[in-house]
Formats: sequence, structure tokens, C-alpha cells
Amino acid sequence: MAAVAPTVLFLRNEHMATEALLGEAFTDHGFEVDAFEVVPPARVDSPAVDVAFPDPAGYDVIVPLGARWPVYDPALRDTWVGSEMALLRDAADAGVALLGVCFGGQLLAQTFGGSVTRSPRPEIGWYDVVSERPDIVPGGPWFQWHFDRWTLPPGATELARTPNSSQAFVLGRAMGLQFHPEIDTDLLKRWLADDRDGDVAAAGLDHDQLLTRTTELANDVGTRIRALVAGFLTHVAGHSLPS
Repeated sequence: MAAVAPTVLFLRNEHMATEALLGEAFTDHGFEVDAFEVVPPARVDSPAVDVAFPDPAGYDVIVPLGARWPVYDPALRDTWVGSEMALLRDAADAGVALLGVCFGGQLLAQTFGGSVTRSPRPEIGWYDVVSERPDIVPGGPWFQWHFDRWTLPPGATELARTPNSSQAFVLGRAMGLQFHPEIDTDLLKRWLADDRDGDVAAAGLDHDQLLTRTTELANDVGTRIRALVAGFLTHVAGHSLPS
């Protein structure tokens, strides 16, 4: 009898934050990919919606992705953010591995007892990330687009950081990432087209610069994201990789 492939669930907290390269990396490691939309596109400007999340016990890995809103917004905590935090706690209790990306990483920190606050300065663009465990989180340039940062949950171990903020932590079978390993040129073009508040210009950058740098780093990032997923699955999630 053929073995059943493990399944990863990507929580698309908003329609602009998709799994992109991260989905490809999990597929390369033998996973079936499922996705769940949290805030629908029509509610981007009024995102405090009630959401009925799927049962986490049906998945091997759950990946909460990014979002444009702060995880600590009271109206969101009273609606879907609170429900998603409950989902993550239930998933951890059921032995499901968790990988949070940007907003999703902050959500993991907040769920398990850390805090998330406004950072003194945002990080937008490609930043060198220094890793204490390159076998789990490869160091090097990773894409950033965030205004908040976390403090570590009790018992968590920091794996990587930039001078401005923690970039990765592990707590049990959960790992939070502040950067965006999933970014590719197609996804970045969507984000730049939606840069309604001029975040890139405010950071002293322009769209062409970011796209050029993203294209230049494409092969390198493709290699490192597969190493990152392999490191997460091996050292955090405890999954055996296909030979």
C-alpha cells in the first residue's frame, strides 16, 4: 500500500499573502498543499470578521502567512485573530508542527506568551539575517516587509536576527520567521501594485530597485528556502524527508 503523503495547510490571512515559493518547497519535500482564506478581499479595509477555521488535527504542518494588519489590534483579537490563536494552540496540543511567516510568526509569538509591538523602524527590502543555526535557518539576505516585532515567548530559542529585530525562533515543534522566505518576483509585483501607503518610498527605496534585487537573488533564495524547509521539517517538526 502506498504511503499517504503528509499535508501542509497554508493560512492565507489576506489574499495578497500567498505561499508562493514556500508552497513549492513543501511540494518538493513530498507534501500535499492545502490553503485556507481567512480575510476575504472585500474585507481588506474592514478586516474584523468572524472565521470558522478548519480542524487542525487533519494536517501535519500548519503555516500562518503574512498580513498587513497588526496582530495586536483589539478588533482583530476579538474576531479572527483570537480564533486563529486558538487554532494554533489546539494544533500544538495535537502534535501538529507550526511555521509562522511574518504576521504568522508574530502570531505564534503572541499565542504562546510573547508580545508584539511596533518596531522603532520598519524593515522593508532585502536584509542580511545572521543565523545561529544555519542548518535550520540559512543566513544571508532575506526579504522583509514589517513594522512590528516580537519578544520571545517563554521557553523559546532565538535562531536568527538582524540588528533591528529577532528573525526566527523555535518553541517545541513551532518555528516563527519574521522575514518572507516565500517571496518571488510575481508575488512582489502584486505587493508593490498594492503599496497604497507608499511604504517602499518611505523606506528610501523604489519599486524597480526591489524587483531588480529580487530577480538577482532568485536562484540563491530558491536554494535557501528549500534548505530552510528541510531544516524545519528535520529539526523542528521531526518529519523524515523523502530520499
